[in-house]
Amino acid sequence: MVTRLSRLFLRTLREDPVDAEVASHKLLVRAGYIRRQAPGIFAWLPLGLRVKARIETIIREEMAAAGAQEVHFPALLPREPYEATNRWTEYGPNLFRLQDRRETDYLLAPTHEEPFTLLVKDLYSSYKDLPVTLYQIQDKYRDEARPRAGLLRGREFTMKDAYSFDVTDEGLAESYQAQRDAYERIFTRLGLEYVIVQADAGAMGGSRSEEFLHPTEVGEDTFVRSAGGYAANVEAYQTPAPEALPIDGQPEPIVVDTPDSSTILGLIDELNTNQARTDRAWLASDTLKNVVLALTHQDGSRELVVVGMPGDREVDMKRAEVVFAPADVEPASESDFAKHPRLVRGYLGPWSPTGAVLGETSSNGIRYLLDPRVVEGTAWVTGANEHGKHVLSLIVGRDFTADGVADIAEVHEGDPAPDGSGPIEAARGMEIGHVFQLGRKYAEALGLQVLDENGKLVTVTMGSYGIGVTRIMAVLAETNHDDKGLTWPEQVAPFDVHVVATGKDAAVYTIAEELVSQLEGFGHDVLYDDRPKVSPGVKFGDAELLGVPRIVIVGRTAADGIVELWNRRTGEREQVAIADVVSRLSA
Repeated sequence: MVTRLSRLFLRTLREDPVDAEVASHKLLVRAGYIRRQAPGIFAWLPLGLRVKARIETIIREEMAAAGAQEVHFPALLPREPYEATNRWTEYGPNLFRLQDRRETDYLLAPTHEEPFTLLVKDLYSSYKDLPVTLYQIQDKYRDEARPRAGLLRGREFTMKDAYSFDVTDEGLAESYQAQRDAYERIFTRLGLEYVIVQADAGAMGGSRSEEFLHPTEVGEDTFVRSAGGYAANVEAYQTPAPEALPIDGQPEPIVVDTPDSSTILGLIDELNTNQARTDRAWLASDTLKNVVLALTHQDGSRELVVVGMPGDREVDMKRAEVVFAPADVEPASESDFAKHPRLVRGYLGPWSPTGAVLGETSSNGIRYLLDPRVVEGTAWVTGANEHGKHVLSLIVGRDFTADGVADIAEVHEGDPAPDGSGPIEAARGMEIGHVFQLGRKYAEALGLQVLDENGKLVTVTMGSYGIGVTRIMAVLAETNHDDKGLTWPEQVAPFDVHVVATGKDAAVYTIAEELVSQLEGFGHDVLYDDRPKVSPGVKFGDAELLGVPRIVIVGRTAADGIVELWNRRTGEREQVAIADVVSRLSA
């Protein structure tokens, strides 16, 4: 098929859009692949749809190879199924909610677990019908608070989401592995580097959860990995707890004056000046920082919780959101402290000479949780719950206890991998796929049961598998460009060949037309720049910007039977006989 540039709905831009932050956003808009409609919402132009379709073709081929069958659901869905799974509430402000003229509630689907589950429930009733894996490629909608980076984080985006349905957990494990293997083939075919990391399931629920991340500096996810093979999203990293220490023989707690020491840095300076140790200097890691957080639960109630952690760590709010989900988490406000005068800011601790200050059984009744590193028998310096005073040698398990564990501290490079495979390093990545073993959460909520071999009703177990189609296109643009424009890989480029006719000689265009016809005859999808009154410089600039990897320049030497082959990805150019062009490009 031949597409003539003179008729293509396209306008390239020479300047970057003012709201663009990353290369993919700038180039996809400038090259005429997408066009902004509103924050996080884009129109898809002919070139963009071509690349998107090629990505989808690869996905469809590998889904079919993995035994999945394609269906298609509407994006506009009723409230009731999402109410049954509690996600109408759990999704919070990220969910687009709307009403029809009869004031019936609907939503724009962020994911489609509920409709898939109900479809299988409607049509299947026996173990003989299973296993089955269904998928769709469909637009999703999430009301992102800060849409950014073009297609990398939008409010409307295209996903491939697949769902497996099995009778047994063993069957789920097989379906999960089949999809996981298919993802590896998809990303390999797309030419994308990826790392598979352990992940938190979040609002999706379920047990096993893994993300496919593309390592990139513009990635919004932090992941950690060790040389020994461990890899996890930072939210899923689990801090190894050290061995407990003996309590017997530990010194008794001592309250000391620490004026103007409401910060960890000020406290360390004070201790090293007036409470100097004989073995070494005091460090921030010797102190127990007590962070007050406010949780807003789904029923609107507000709860304060205090988390004790080593003073050399800060709270990672993403990790906190995972630990306290589905509640919203934020630092406690001035009004929160005003309601609890025993929470002495800057000098807060779990203990005072008069008894426990924190914990569900304390006078405050505020839950007190500890970082996994704060184990029984360890000694800490922490607040004495009086302005200008701290307590030394406060022993976990003897002087205070906690109501549980909260692993919400920042993860540092050099921390140990939970599997013992060595120290970890941190990197940035962009999520391009996610696989979950959902288990029976959605099937139970929506009543998806089948008769087993003994005629007994059993609840089906499910898996969920998502790929961000439009995000992948942005990632490919991020990793395949130079300072002139895009450099698409052949497998996703909008065209196989870009033929550029240059000059004013009519014979050049006659030769180009013949060459284009031959390429089309050999099955090539051709973009032909046939614009007669456009300068060669503009045509070459557009060719560089559009990024088709194989370019044929038909110019002054065409009358002598010579054209130029231009490899857009490598920059290599060579002169080739016109008679050899088709065979060279068809090899």
